[in-house]
Amino acid sequence: MSENTNLETNLAYDQSVSTIITIPTNLDPVTVLGSADQVLRSLEKGFPSVKVHSLGHEITITGSANNVQTVADLVRELISLARSGQYLNSATVEHAIGLLSQTGTSSTLNESILNVRGRVIRAKTPGQQRYVDMIEENTVVFGIGPAGTGKTYLAMAMAVNALLTGQVRRIILTRPAVEAGESLGFLPGTLTEKIDPYLRPLYDALNDMVDAEALPRLLAAGTIEVAPLAYMRGRTLNDAFIILDEAQNTTQSQMKMFLTRLGFRSKVVVTGDASQVDLPGNTKSGLQTAYDILQGIDGIEFCALSSADVVRHKLVGDIIDAYQRWDQQHPEPQYRASGRGAYRRKS
Repeated sequence: MSENTNLETNLAYDQSVSTIITIPTNLDPVTVLGSADQVLRSLEKGFPSVKVHSLGHEITITGSANNVQTVADLVRELISLARSGQYLNSATVEHAIGLLSQTGTSSTLNESILNVRGRVIRAKTPGQQRYVDMIEENTVVFGIGPAGTGKTYLAMAMAVNALLTGQVRRIILTRPAVEAGESLGFLPGTLTEKIDPYLRPLYDALNDMVDAEALPRLLAAGTIEVAPLAYMRGRTLNDAFIILDEAQNTTQSQMKMFLTRLGFRSKVVVTGDASQVDLPGNTKSGLQTAYDILQGIDGIEFCALSSADVVRHKLVGDIIDAYQRWDQQHPEPQYRASGRGAYRRKS
Protein backbone atom coordinates (compact mmCIF):
# COMPACT_ATOMS: atom_id res chain seq x y z
CA MET A 1 0.00 0.00 0.00
CA SER A 2 1.29 3.49 -0.91
CA GLU A 3 2.45 5.66 1.99
CA ASN A 4 0.04 8.31 0.69
CA THR A 5 -2.93 6.03 1.20
CA ASN A 6 -4.92 6.28 4.41
CA LEU A 7 -6.35 2.93 5.49
CA GLU A 8 -9.91 3.54 6.68
CA THR A 9 -12.23 0.92 8.18
CA ASN A 10 -15.85 1.84 8.88
CA LEU A 11 -17.73 -0.16 11.50
CA ALA A 12 -21.32 0.64 12.48
CA TYR A 13 -22.57 -0.22 15.95
CA ASP A 14 -25.03 1.30 18.41
CA GLN A 15 -25.80 4.14 15.97
CA SER A 16 -22.11 5.12 15.99
CA VAL A 17 -19.38 4.64 13.45
CA SER A 18 -15.65 4.26 13.74
CA THR A 19 -13.03 5.23 11.21
CA ILE A 20 -9.37 4.23 11.36
CA ILE A 21 -6.85 6.51 9.66
CA THR A 22 -3.29 5.29 9.25
CA ILE A 23 -0.38 7.68 9.63
CA PRO A 24 2.17 7.09 6.82
CA THR A 25 4.90 4.72 7.97
CA ASN A 26 7.66 7.23 7.18
CA LEU A 27 6.11 9.76 9.58
CA ASP A 28 6.72 9.61 13.33
CA PRO A 29 3.27 9.41 15.01
CA VAL A 30 4.38 11.98 17.60
CA THR A 31 4.63 14.62 14.88
CA VAL A 32 0.90 14.14 14.24
CA LEU A 33 -0.36 13.35 17.74
CA GLY A 34 1.66 16.04 19.50
CA SER A 35 3.41 15.83 22.83
CA ALA A 36 1.37 13.72 25.29
CA ASP A 37 -1.27 13.27 22.55
CA GLN A 38 -2.28 16.94 22.90
CA VAL A 39 -3.54 17.04 19.31
CA LEU A 40 -5.96 14.18 19.99
CA ARG A 41 -7.13 15.71 23.26
CA SER A 42 -7.77 19.02 21.49
CA LEU A 43 -9.82 17.25 18.83
CA GLU A 44 -11.97 15.66 21.54
CA LYS A 45 -12.35 19.04 23.23
CA GLY A 46 -13.51 20.60 19.99
CA PHE A 47 -15.86 17.70 19.22
CA PRO A 48 -17.14 16.44 22.62
CA SER A 49 -19.31 13.72 21.04
CA VAL A 50 -16.30 12.12 19.33
CA LYS A 51 -13.66 9.88 20.88
CA VAL A 52 -10.19 9.75 19.37
CA HIS A 53 -7.63 7.07 20.23
CA SER A 54 -4.27 6.10 18.81
CA LEU A 55 -2.25 2.90 18.68
CA GLY A 56 1.01 2.93 16.80
CA HIS A 57 0.35 4.52 13.40
CA GLU A 58 -3.43 4.10 13.63
CA ILE A 59 -5.88 6.79 14.78
CA THR A 60 -9.39 5.57 15.61
CA ILE A 61 -12.26 8.07 15.56
CA THR A 62 -15.63 7.05 17.02
CA GLY A 63 -18.94 8.93 17.17
CA SER A 64 -21.85 10.03 15.01
CA ALA A 65 -21.31 9.62 11.29
CA ASN A 66 -21.26 13.36 10.48
CA ASN A 67 -18.86 14.27 13.28
CA VAL A 68 -16.57 11.32 12.58
CA GLN A 69 -16.33 12.37 8.94
CA THR A 70 -15.53 15.95 9.93
CA VAL A 71 -12.83 14.92 12.41
CA ALA A 72 -11.40 12.39 9.93
CA ASP A 73 -11.07 15.12 7.28
CA LEU A 74 -9.39 17.34 9.86
CA VAL A 75 -6.95 14.58 10.83
CA ARG A 76 -6.02 14.17 7.15
CA GLU A 77 -5.27 17.88 6.97
CA LEU A 78 -3.12 17.64 10.11
CA ILE A 79 -1.20 14.67 8.69
CA SER A 80 -0.54 16.68 5.55
CA LEU A 81 0.74 19.58 7.66
CA ALA A 82 3.02 17.27 9.64
CA ARG A 83 4.45 15.83 6.42
CA SER A 84 5.30 19.34 5.23
CA GLY A 85 7.31 19.90 8.41
CA GLN A 86 4.73 21.91 10.33
CA TYR A 87 4.92 21.54 14.12
CA LEU A 88 1.51 20.49 15.48
CA ASN A 89 0.12 21.27 18.92
CA SER A 90 -3.18 22.14 20.56
CA ALA A 91 -3.07 25.66 19.09
CA THR A 92 -2.89 24.18 15.58
CA VAL A 93 -6.07 22.19 16.23
CA GLU A 94 -7.85 25.21 17.72
CA HIS A 95 -6.98 27.27 14.63
CA ALA A 96 -8.20 24.46 12.37
CA ILE A 97 -11.50 24.13 14.23
CA GLY A 98 -11.90 27.91 14.02
CA LEU A 99 -11.44 27.78 10.26
CA LEU A 100 -13.93 24.93 10.06
CA SER A 101 -16.61 26.72 12.08
CA GLN A 102 -16.28 30.04 10.25
CA THR A 103 -15.57 28.94 6.68
CA GLY A 104 -16.92 25.40 6.58
CA THR A 105 -13.55 23.99 5.60
CA SER A 106 -10.12 23.44 7.12
CA SER A 107 -8.44 22.99 3.74
CA THR A 108 -6.89 26.46 3.99
CA LEU A 109 -4.56 25.00 6.62
CA ASN A 110 -2.45 23.69 3.77
CA GLU A 111 -2.45 26.85 1.66
CA SER A 112 1.08 28.09 2.29
CA ILE A 113 2.17 31.61 1.37
CA LEU A 114 5.90 30.99 1.47
CA ASN A 115 8.24 28.10 2.14
CA VAL A 116 11.65 29.24 3.36
CA ARG A 117 14.40 26.81 4.36
CA GLY A 118 11.76 24.16 5.11
CA ARG A 119 9.72 26.58 7.21
CA VAL A 120 6.17 27.12 5.96
CA ILE A 121 4.47 30.50 6.40
CA ARG A 122 0.67 30.38 6.21
CA ALA A 123 -2.42 31.97 7.68
CA LYS A 124 -3.26 30.38 11.03
CA THR A 125 -6.69 31.83 11.83
CA PRO A 126 -9.86 32.57 9.84
CA GLY A 127 -9.17 36.29 10.20
CA GLN A 128 -5.65 35.90 8.87
CA GLN A 129 -6.93 33.84 5.94
CA ARG A 130 -9.48 36.55 5.12
CA TYR A 131 -6.64 39.10 5.23
CA VAL A 132 -4.46 37.05 2.87
CA ASP A 133 -7.40 36.60 0.47
CA MET A 134 -8.04 40.36 0.45
CA ILE A 135 -4.39 41.05 -0.39
CA GLU A 136 -4.56 38.59 -3.29
CA GLU A 137 -7.76 40.08 -4.67
CA ASN A 138 -7.28 43.85 -4.21
CA THR A 139 -4.78 46.56 -5.08
CA VAL A 140 -4.82 48.37 -1.72
CA VAL A 141 -5.51 46.61 1.59
CA PHE A 142 -5.51 48.02 5.11
CA GLY A 143 -4.73 45.41 7.78
CA ILE A 144 -5.74 46.85 11.16
CA GLY A 145 -5.39 45.07 14.47
CA PRO A 146 -3.40 44.61 17.67
CA ALA A 147 0.11 43.27 18.10
CA GLY A 148 0.67 39.61 17.29
CA THR A 149 -2.09 39.24 14.70
CA GLY A 150 0.38 38.76 11.85
CA LYS A 151 -0.73 41.79 9.87
CA THR A 152 2.80 42.90 8.93
CA TYR A 153 4.43 39.46 8.83
CA LEU A 154 1.82 37.97 6.49
CA ALA A 155 1.94 41.04 4.24
CA MET A 156 5.71 40.69 3.97
CA ALA A 157 5.38 36.98 3.18
CA MET A 158 2.94 37.86 0.41
CA ALA A 159 5.40 40.47 -0.87
CA VAL A 160 8.33 38.04 -0.95
CA ASN A 161 6.17 35.46 -2.71
CA ALA A 162 5.10 38.06 -5.29
CA LEU A 163 8.75 38.92 -5.92
CA LEU A 164 9.85 35.29 -6.24
CA THR A 165 7.01 34.46 -8.64
CA GLY A 166 7.64 37.48 -10.85
CA GLN A 167 4.44 39.34 -10.03
CA VAL A 168 6.45 42.41 -9.00
CA ARG A 169 10.02 43.58 -9.60
CA ARG A 170 10.72 45.00 -6.15
CA ILE A 171 9.53 45.25 -2.56
CA ILE A 172 9.36 48.54 -0.70
CA LEU A 173 8.92 48.54 3.09
CA THR A 174 8.41 51.76 4.99
CA ARG A 175 7.44 53.11 8.41
CA PRO A 176 7.01 56.58 9.87
CA ALA A 177 9.89 57.50 12.21
CA VAL A 178 7.43 59.15 14.55
CA GLU A 179 9.69 59.27 17.60
CA ALA A 180 12.02 61.54 15.64
CA GLY A 181 9.19 63.46 14.07
CA GLU A 182 10.41 62.19 10.66
CA SER A 183 13.27 64.71 11.10
CA LEU A 184 16.35 62.58 11.50
CA GLY A 185 19.03 65.19 10.89
CA PHE A 186 19.55 66.12 14.52
CA LEU A 187 20.28 62.53 15.56
CA PRO A 188 23.93 61.39 15.84
CA GLY A 189 25.49 58.94 13.39
CA THR A 190 25.22 58.16 9.68
CA LEU A 191 21.88 58.04 7.89
CA THR A 192 21.78 54.25 8.24
CA GLU A 193 22.50 54.47 11.97
CA LYS A 194 19.80 57.12 12.39
CA ILE A 195 16.99 55.21 10.70
CA ASP A 196 17.96 51.68 11.72
CA PRO A 197 16.07 51.63 15.08
CA TYR A 198 12.81 52.53 13.35
CA LEU A 199 13.20 49.98 10.56
CA ARG A 200 14.79 47.11 12.51
CA PRO A 201 11.50 45.14 12.91
CA LEU A 202 11.14 45.05 9.13
CA TYR A 203 14.69 43.77 8.69
CA ASP A 204 14.04 41.09 11.33
CA ALA A 205 11.03 39.81 9.39
CA LEU A 206 12.99 39.88 6.12
CA ASN A 207 15.70 37.73 7.68
CA ASP A 208 13.03 35.11 8.38
CA MET A 209 11.87 35.04 4.77
CA VAL A 210 14.88 35.69 2.53
CA ASP A 211 18.08 33.67 2.29
CA ALA A 212 20.80 35.25 4.43
CA GLU A 213 23.24 35.37 1.52
CA ALA A 214 20.72 36.79 -0.95
CA LEU A 215 19.29 39.52 1.26
CA PRO A 216 22.34 41.89 1.19
CA ARG A 217 22.44 41.63 -2.61
CA LEU A 218 18.75 42.35 -2.96
CA LEU A 219 19.05 45.36 -0.65
CA ALA A 220 22.13 46.68 -2.45
CA ALA A 221 20.42 46.33 -5.84
CA GLY A 222 17.28 48.10 -4.63
CA THR A 223 15.16 45.03 -5.32
CA ILE A 224 14.17 45.23 -1.65
CA GLU A 225 14.09 48.72 -0.18
CA VAL A 226 13.55 49.58 3.47
CA ALA A 227 13.20 53.29 4.13
CA PRO A 228 11.44 55.88 6.33
CA LEU A 229 8.10 57.16 5.07
CA ALA A 230 9.53 60.62 4.35
CA TYR A 231 11.67 59.05 1.59
CA MET A 232 8.54 58.11 -0.38
CA ARG A 233 7.67 61.71 -1.22
CA GLY A 234 7.83 62.65 -4.91
CA ARG A 235 8.09 59.07 -6.19
CA THR A 236 5.85 56.90 -8.36
CA LEU A 237 6.23 53.22 -7.50
CA ASN A 238 5.57 50.89 -10.42
CA ASP A 239 5.86 47.07 -10.46
CA ALA A 240 6.24 47.04 -6.68
CA PHE A 241 4.74 45.47 -3.58
CA ILE A 242 4.68 48.34 -1.08
CA ILE A 243 4.03 47.93 2.65
CA LEU A 244 3.46 50.80 5.06
CA ASP A 245 3.86 49.55 8.64
CA GLU A 246 2.82 51.34 11.86
CA ALA A 247 0.42 53.43 9.78
CA GLN A 248 -1.43 54.65 12.87
CA ASN A 249 1.52 57.00 13.33
CA THR A 250 1.07 58.75 9.99
CA THR A 251 -0.57 62.14 9.76
CA GLN A 252 -3.40 62.74 7.30
CA SER A 253 -1.06 64.41 4.81
CA GLN A 254 1.52 61.62 5.12
CA MET A 255 -1.10 58.96 4.43
CA LYS A 256 -2.36 60.82 1.36
CA MET A 257 1.21 61.26 0.14
CA PHE A 258 1.95 57.56 0.58
CA LEU A 259 -1.21 56.24 -1.09
CA THR A 260 -0.70 58.48 -4.10
CA ARG A 261 2.73 56.90 -4.71
CA LEU A 262 0.88 53.88 -6.15
CA GLY A 263 2.02 53.10 -9.68
CA PHE A 264 1.07 50.62 -12.38
CA ARG A 265 1.16 46.88 -11.63
CA SER A 266 1.77 47.61 -7.94
CA LYS A 267 0.09 46.50 -4.75
CA VAL A 268 -0.10 48.37 -1.44
CA VAL A 269 -0.68 46.97 2.05
CA VAL A 270 -1.08 49.37 4.97
CA THR A 271 -0.82 47.92 8.48
CA GLY A 272 -1.47 49.53 11.84
CA ASP A 273 -2.97 49.36 15.31
CA ALA A 274 -5.36 52.23 16.04
CA SER A 275 -4.95 51.69 19.78
CA GLN A 276 -1.21 52.49 19.62
CA VAL A 277 -1.13 56.01 18.17
CA ASP A 278 2.04 57.87 19.18
CA LEU A 279 1.37 61.13 17.35
CA PRO A 280 1.86 64.29 19.40
CA GLY A 281 -0.99 66.30 20.89
CA ASN A 282 -4.36 66.01 19.23
CA THR A 283 -2.98 65.08 15.80
CA LYS A 284 -5.45 62.75 14.12
CA SER A 285 -4.08 59.52 12.74
CA GLY A 286 -3.95 59.24 8.97
CA LEU A 287 -5.04 55.62 9.35
CA GLN A 288 -8.34 56.63 10.92
CA THR A 289 -8.91 59.34 8.33
CA ALA A 290 -8.20 56.91 5.49
CA TYR A 291 -10.94 54.62 6.78
CA ASP A 292 -13.44 57.48 6.78
CA ILE A 293 -12.51 58.65 3.29
CA LEU A 294 -11.77 55.48 1.30
CA GLN A 295 -14.69 53.21 2.19
CA GLY A 296 -16.51 51.79 -0.83
CA ILE A 297 -13.79 52.41 -3.42
CA ASP A 298 -13.37 49.42 -5.70
CA GLY A 299 -9.97 47.77 -5.22
CA ILE A 300 -9.52 49.07 -1.67
CA GLU A 301 -10.40 46.85 1.31
CA PHE A 302 -10.12 47.15 5.08
CA CYS A 303 -9.49 43.99 7.11
CA ALA A 304 -9.81 44.09 10.89
CA LEU A 305 -7.88 41.57 12.95
CA SER A 306 -8.62 41.02 16.63
CA SER A 307 -7.30 39.20 19.68
CA ALA A 308 -8.78 36.01 18.17
CA ASP A 309 -6.08 36.26 15.50
CA VAL A 310 -3.15 36.63 17.91
CA VAL A 311 -0.72 33.76 17.37
CA ARG A 312 1.91 34.77 19.90
CA HIS A 313 1.87 33.66 23.53
CA LYS A 314 -1.70 33.12 24.76
CA LEU A 315 -1.19 35.88 27.32
CA VAL A 316 -0.82 38.42 24.50
CA GLY A 317 -4.45 37.82 23.52
CA ASP A 318 -5.53 38.03 27.15
CA ILE A 319 -3.65 41.32 27.59
CA ILE A 320 -5.27 42.77 24.47
CA ASP A 321 -8.73 41.78 25.69
CA ALA A 322 -8.05 43.30 29.12
CA TYR A 323 -7.01 46.62 27.58
CA GLN A 324 -10.05 46.60 25.31
CA ARG A 325 -12.32 46.18 28.35
CA TRP A 326 -10.52 49.06 30.04
CA ASP A 327 -10.93 51.22 26.93
CA GLN A 328 -14.66 50.51 26.94
CA GLN A 329 -14.87 51.78 30.51
CA HIS A 330 -12.77 54.85 29.65
CA PRO A 331 -13.92 55.67 26.10
CA GLU A 332 -11.87 57.82 23.73
CA PRO A 333 -12.43 58.47 20.00
CA GLN A 334 -10.98 55.38 18.32
CA TYR A 335 -11.87 52.37 16.20
CA ARG A 336 -12.47 48.75 16.98
CA ALA A 337 -12.70 45.54 14.99
CA SER A 338 -16.16 44.22 14.22
CA GLY A 339 -17.04 40.56 13.92
CA ARG A 340 -17.49 40.86 10.15
CA GLY A 341 -13.96 41.97 9.38
CA ALA A 342 -14.73 45.66 9.00
CA TYR A 343 -13.43 48.51 11.10
CA ARG A 344 -16.09 50.45 13.03
CA ARG A 345 -15.97 53.64 15.03
CA LYS A 346 -16.69 53.18 18.72
CA SER A 347 -19.93 54.83 19.76
